[in-house]
Amino acid sequence: MLEEKDFLRYSRQIELEGFGVKGQEKLKQAKVLIVGVGGLGSIASLLLVASGVGVIGLIDKDKVSLSNLHRQILYKESQIGKEKVEKAKENLMKVNSDCKIICYNDFLSKENAERIIRDYDIVVDCCDNFATRYVINDACQRLKKPFVYSAISDFEGQVALFNCEEDFANYRTLFPEENLLKEESNKNKAVIGVLPSITASIASNEVIKFLTNYTDVSLKNKLLIFNVKNYNFNIFEL
Repeated sequence: MLEEKDFLRYSRQIELEGFGVKGQEKLKQAKVLIVGVGGLGSIASLLLVASGVGVIGLIDKDKVSLSNLHRQILYKESQIGKEKVEKAKENLMKVNSDCKIICYNDFLSKENAERIIRDYDIVVDCCDNFATRYVINDACQRLKKPFVYSAISDFEGQVALFNCEEDFANYRTLFPEENLLKEESNKNKAVIGVLPSITASIASNEVIKFLTNYTDVSLKNKLLIFNVKNYNFNIFEL
C-alpha cells in the first residue's frame, strides 16, 4: 500500500491515464535486478529508483574509473577507484531512501545466476559483453523470468523484451553465440556520451510497462534499433 508521502512524491506519475494508484503500488511491490551498473545500469537504476520500484538489485564487480564519467552520470569524481555497486547504492539512496537496494559485488556467472535472479520479477540486461547476456538469457528461460535487453555501441542503441511467454523469442534466437563471441574481442568500445541515458530510459520504460501493465504497447517480441547520429529508429518483429 502507498503511504501518504508517496501520493505527493509520485503525484505526476499517478495522474497518468491508465497508471494511477494501482500502477504505483505495483512498482512499490516490484523487485528488479540490474546486471551491470555501468553506462546503462547506472542510468536505469537511477530512473527506476526515482520511479518508485520497491527493491532494486545491483550486480557488478567493476570499480569507478575516470573514463566512466562522461556517460555514467550517477558517479562522482570523488568516487573514482571505489566499487560501483557500493557507490551506486550510496548515490541512489540519496534520491529515494524508501527503495531497498541489494548489492552483489560480483560478476553474474553460470554458477550464481539462478540463485540471484530467482528472487526478482524482471531482469535488466545492462552488461557490456555477450557471454554474460547468454548467462542472463539461459537463467531467465529456466526460471521463466522476463528480461529487458539493452546494448550500445558508437551511436547505436538496442532494446528488446525477452522471455515474457514460453513461445517468445530469446537472446539466443536473435544472436548466434559462436559468431558473436568470436567477434567480441575486436568490437569497438567507443560510445557517444548521451547514448547510454537514452537507451537506459527506453529500457526502464519497458520495465515499468511490464510491471504496471499501463499499456499493451511494448517491445515484447520486438527489437528496437536506433541511431542518435542520424535519428533513424527501427522496430523489428522477432
